[in-house]
Amino acid sequence: MTDTPDSLIPYDEIVQEALRAVVGRVLGEVEETGVLPGAHHFYITFKTRSAGVQMPTSLLQRFPDEMTIVIQHKFWDLKVAAEHFEVGLSFNQVPAKLSIPFAAVTGFVDPSVNFALQFKAQDEGGPEPHDDAENDEPPVATPVEPGSNVVSVDFGRKK
Repeated sequence: MTDTPDSLIPYDEIVQEALRAVVGRVLGEVEETGVLPGAHHFYITFKTRSAGVQMPTSLLQRFPDEMTIVIQHKFWDLKVAAEHFEVGLSFNQVPAKLSIPFAAVTGFVDPSVNFALQFKAQDEGGPEPHDDAENDEPPVATPVEPGSNVVSVDFGRKK
């Protein structure tokens, strides 16, 4: 059995990008008409911490990693751009506006016609939050002996 050579062409990325364009086109058609045709409705799953995702803090606290929204009966202000879409939805009777880059989308399902797409997350956002560093003070350099060229540097914590 022969090994498949590594490709110098990023086929996976190209295919993912093309499939995400399907989501953009479908949402764009809904934006143009203002309604979902027939029984169509969408479940869209996305990474909530991906770069460019904008959503209320309360939703981000409830869904710190991933969230699925439903575009069906009650949605408003759907706007589709090349890199993202915006939509107004209601969560527990509270209206919210979301802006979601297509790169953050990990799933798109239209159960009315048994259609589904799954994506790899493209952008996981920045680094994980962390505590402030405790060594932000510059090190203290003190000569070991007066007149000596040997210096002791203390990188320890403040005491």
